[in-house]
Amino acid sequence: MFRRLYRIIIKEFIQAGRDPRLRIFLFLPPLVQLMTYGYAVNFDIQHIRTVVLDESKSFESRELVNRFRSNIYFRLVEVTDSPARVRDLLDRSQVTFALRFPYDFSRQLKAGKAARLQWIIDGTDSNAALVTGRYAGAILADYNAELLRERLNRQGRRVEIGTPVAVEEQTWFNSNRISSHSFVPGVIAMVVMLVSIMLTALSVVREKEIGTMEQLLVTPIRPVEFLLGKTVPFTLISLADVGLVTLVAIFWFEVPFRGSALVLLAGTIVFLFFSVGVGLFISTVTNTQQQAMMVSTFFFTPAILLSGLVFPIHNMPEVVQYLTYFNPLRYFIIIVQDVFLKGAGIDILWPQIAALGGLGLAILGLSVLRFRTRLA
Repeated sequence: MFRRLYRIIIKEFIQAGRDPRLRIFLFLPPLVQLMTYGYAVNFDIQHIRTVVLDESKSFESRELVNRFRSNIYFRLVEVTDSPARVRDLLDRSQVTFALRFPYDFSRQLKAGKAARLQWIIDGTDSNAALVTGRYAGAILADYNAELLRERLNRQGRRVEIGTPVAVEEQTWFNSNRISSHSFVPGVIAMVVMLVSIMLTALSVVREKEIGTMEQLLVTPIRPVEFLLGKTVPFTLISLADVGLVTLVAIFWFEVPFRGSALVLLAGTIVFLFFSVGVGLFISTVTNTQQQAMMVSTFFFTPAILLSGLVFPIHNMPEVVQYLTYFNPLRYFIIIVQDVFLKGAGIDILWPQIAALGGLGLAILGLSVLRFRTRLA
């Protein structure tokens, strides 16, 4: 048995090496995904393009404008007197934030009244609009606090500089809140799923497409040997891709790795049970490599969207949240991120590993049964 299995594995490696398209697919997509998520996907919003419509032209309006100008999150593009100009800049997406001071802004402040102030946010990107509003609100809150202290001091009611409640804010595990430190580890999970599903499905379907499946079936090779011979090579390639992406994440993107490589390896191997099983299942419902790639993409996209990597699961509808429990990518992303950023071990991650193992064995068993039925 082991001799026949060894020959099939060697055959798969030779066949993969001879196929130029497959050679590119082995290592190029993981690197492309890593660079895309490491550089392009960034929720750290800075340099928000801002236009100011200052009808007040007062010391007070200029002071507040300077607070926005000196803040790293805002970049002042233009100060104008024309409302039409503001609308034009927003319509053309040349700015995403507009600040408007009415003509009586300074007079209302000096009279001790609540001065009106308007800002307009481009809501095309709802997440960016929400973050922009929080940034602007924080600047305005500081400005209001200073004005209140000045008014109380003028009335002879001396107040200490500061606030009644002092907040000491700490962010654990990703102290600078760098998006790439969260997304790059998630790429490892995506790489494992993409490579293992695609290559496993394409490898089996290729035998059908070129007509060698029947030749293999008349040999002494058993179905279990055939399946192992098809899956073991690409499992090893997937593990090699994980090692490559992990090294790039640590040494290029400087993502901290605080956990154990053995825990990461264990989680990856358990996750491969599922992804290899999906690849085998796809090979039983498709007859060409093109069909296999289309079905793999159809499965891959919702798995990412429901994994929690891009969109928080707790923000999804309740029904969809329950569906995510059947998505192994959800558990594997937790494992990878916690190993990288938290240094979590098996004692913390065993529920995720157990869930992965259960789902993996279920889909792998179903795929093997269906495959044996097709062979019969």
